[in-house]
Amino acid sequence: MGKFRSVVLLSFILIAVSSATAQSPIFPQQGAGGGTREAAKQLFALTNQARAKHGAAPLQWDGDLAEAARQHCLRMAAEGPIAHRYAGEADLSERAGQAGAHFSLIEENVAVGPSPAEIHDAWMHSPGHRSNLLNPAVDRVGIAIVAARGNLYAVADYERGVQELDRAQVESRVAALVAPSGVNIVRNNGAAREACRLDSGMPSRDAAGMPHFIMRWQDSDLSRLPQALREKLASGQYRSAEIGSCTAQKMGGDFTTYRVAVLLF
Repeated sequence: MGKFRSVVLLSFILIAVSSATAQSPIFPQQGAGGGTREAAKQLFALTNQARAKHGAAPLQWDGDLAEAARQHCLRMAAEGPIAHRYAGEADLSERAGQAGAHFSLIEENVAVGPSPAEIHDAWMHSPGHRSNLLNPAVDRVGIAIVAARGNLYAVADYERGVQELDRAQVESRVAALVAPSGVNIVRNNGAAREACRLDSGMPSRDAAGMPHFIMRWQDSDLSRLPQALREKLASGQYRSAEIGSCTAQKMGGDFTTYRVAVLLF
């Protein structure tokens, strides 16, 4: 009757479709809502020890993600049988977003077992759970453990964190990528902001003020311009660029993405 029979597991992963300051871990207080601070701390340490052993970077603690994990962990303990989602409950990405987390990828391991060490060991011996825990694409984690019925209910939510940026910061990031091409960045960007909100075309304006090329996209990663835009900038055909950002269109899930329009003249 090996110990793995006493640990029940489930794993789940969600990834955003494209169109960080380290924090000190803040663990749930012992006994608060059935939470066990030391157990969560132990599971966090075991996670990073395993990642170090297998060549993955350590995970930072995300307090917002931990709160989302805690809420779901309390629900698991109340329900008994574990699941990633119960009737009337938001899905993984929604509850993480509602708790304030910002991410482009999110995945979850849940379990019920006798101890943090045994839960971790069972995760490491289950291909799906091991893959989530060691995933090099995630960089933050929130963990919650609740004691109930003589067992520990555990939730580990892993994410690829996304920095929260306002509209001006997004435009500044993109401008820094466009500027090396040699085009002039237009300061008055009202037209680009208007174009960003449209699916196609431009707001009504005279022919002399129409851009020669428009690129719209949204993504969580603002470290690289779309290939088509890079090619246009490299062509040397354009003298100036106007950059605008707007609210991203929902693409399923509560992922953090940024929407941008670049007008080339």
